[in-house]
Amino acid sequence: MRALSFHWQRQSQLSEDSMQSLLMNLLRGIASLQVAAAHLRAEIYPGLRNLDEPGLAYVALAFFTGFAHQAVMVFFLISGWLVGGSLLNKIGQPRALRSYAIDRATRLWTVLVPTFVMMIGIGLITGAATTEPAGFGSPGEFSAGTFLGNVLGLQTIVVDRFGGNYPLWSLANETWYYIQFPLLLMIFTGRGLLQQASCAALLALTFAWLPYVMSLYFGIWLLGAVFSRIRVESSFGARIVVLAIALGVSVYYRIYGVNDDILPESFGQDLICTLPVVVFLAAMYQPIGPSVFLRRVGAFGKWLSEFSFTLYVLHVPVIDLMQYIGRTQFGRTLLDPARPTDFAIYFAMLGILMGTSYLCYLVFERNTYRVRRFAKRLLLPTARKPATPIIFSAD
Repeated sequence: MRALSFHWQRQSQLSEDSMQSLLMNLLRGIASLQVAAAHLRAEIYPGLRNLDEPGLAYVALAFFTGFAHQAVMVFFLISGWLVGGSLLNKIGQPRALRSYAIDRATRLWTVLVPTFVMMIGIGLITGAATTEPAGFGSPGEFSAGTFLGNVLGLQTIVVDRFGGNYPLWSLANETWYYIQFPLLLMIFTGRGLLQQASCAALLALTFAWLPYVMSLYFGIWLLGAVFSRIRVESSFGARIVVLAIALGVSVYYRIYGVNDDILPESFGQDLICTLPVVVFLAAMYQPIGPSVFLRRVGAFGKWLSEFSFTLYVLHVPVIDLMQYIGRTQFGRTLLDPARPTDFAIYFAMLGILMGTSYLCYLVFERNTYRVRRFAKRLLLPTARKPATPIIFSAD
């Protein structure tokens, strides 16, 4: 057997008891935690480049919390695998596209709408928002138009990111990838030439209207969808080599690459970073087995991934609130990288971000499937039963 051999599958074979699922859960959770940790450090510590002689501890903290860019690429990749792979399984079934639309809308809005309401409350406390009416014609990060635009995935395209919550840029990408992918599929699977041509025209319109870099990064998302259909047969040694390559290129581009934004010139590096990751995932289709250690790791990864979306969208406003408390109650907003006690404060604040997000998850995100079932009963009244939930949804 060759070190690596690629095999096409008609259906995704992802199961809850596989190493793929364990790794995807773990990656999703760690990626969300990485983004929150990176943004927290950037907000409450001075920039590393502004320090003449930073201590070794702070250099290590800055390095290990500097993979937020790569973490977002992991989100795109896994979202493509899970969301795109699920639609590939169901395409051609009755009401598949309507069910897909409800799944995507409820996944986003069940978390986003209450988060935006909480952001308004935090903004009123910190003074970032005002009690004056802000209608659809009013400018500003807290206006009704900005609220609706962010719910519809129009941030960075038509409106600002709501409340200055800068990680929301990636949700605009995700929203439009959810639209572009079924249009792409319908070009090949649509009923008749007219439907196929219409979908091709609509897809072309999205590419023409959306920012170029947004459509370019659809390629990363699409890579995940394609590999949901590929099983990689490999030796143990080959998997170790692929994993080492994935880690090596991530570290290399963490140091020498573009990490502050997604740009046309950063697409090549991100493709290089994500390709070994997706190959490694495709090779890890084996069952977890009886290992107690792996099952504990899997349980932790599943727990962390369950509130990863809430953590991703909520951490910036909570950081703003903690900074407001620090400024008004303690007279400081920045930590000192030379003081060991300030490292304890940093990790305590990171714990608060996780705890707050988990509590909000229990109230809102955990009920996504209830909201989804209600929406399907309302909008798909002829369906005999709701579609089986996607257990490992990254979107």
